[in-house]
Amino acid sequence: MNNRKLPIIILGIIAFIVVMALSSSLFYTISATERAVVFYPFGKGLDKDNVVGPGTHMKAPWNDVYVYKVNEMSSEENMDMLDKNGLSIHIDVTVRYYPIPERIGYIHEQFTTDYETVLVIPEVRSTVRQVMGRFTAEEIYSTKRAEVETAIKTETETILNKNNVHATAVLIRSIMLPEQIKVAIESKLQQEQEALAYQFRLDKEKSEAERKRIAAEGESRANNIINNSLTDKLLKMRGIEATLELSKSPNSKIIVVGSGKDGMPLILGNN
Repeated sequence: MNNRKLPIIILGIIAFIVVMALSSSLFYTISATERAVVFYPFGKGLDKDNVVGPGTHMKAPWNDVYVYKVNEMSSEENMDMLDKNGLSIHIDVTVRYYPIPERIGYIHEQFTTDYETVLVIPEVRSTVRQVMGRFTAEEIYSTKRAEVETAIKTETETILNKNNVHATAVLIRSIMLPEQIKVAIESKLQQEQEALAYQFRLDKEKSEAERKRIAAEGESRANNIINNSLTDKLLKMRGIEATLELSKSPNSKIIVVGSGKDGMPLILGNN
């Protein structure tokens, strides 16, 4: 009985060894940040439309699996180029991108897994050169840097999207100009800032002078109105009223009625 089971046990062990040896060819694992496409050499070839998601999967040993990272990646590029006026500029650029997960089959068919070297980097470098050639060194260095970055990103994204890659950002890390040009640009910018500050002070002083003029005109009109409304009789009446009020105070005083200028009362006292 035991002798009859021995061949079965031996075959089982052999089968187990074979399975273990072929396990790397039979099973593959896709992580959360990856996607894959399968190539069937004895079937339909590259299955572009069926993208394999995360998890452990089984395949025939003769089929090939191509795995792509679909999380955001970045590439740093250092380039020498010419501005609008033919001035040499050195620029450091960072591009952030990722392959569109459901389209990796089409990326593989056209560019293979080396799509970064074949597609992304050449297109970024080409776009940066084209955009930089539309601006002067001064604009790139100072006033239009944000506009340059936006143009590079927009044009890069348009090209890459057509090839199933999404560009999330294209950033200018640094711009290096010839030293004499850099000094000249910085000096010009400083002079422009000083001119703006001077103009601001002039405008402020003009505004203050205008305010004082308007205030003086208003005060002059008010005085004219008051002067025109005052008559001798009104002044005498107001003077008498004021004298009567003062006479009610506890301080000792002598009031001489009709002895002041224009017949106004005089108040004589110790205080």
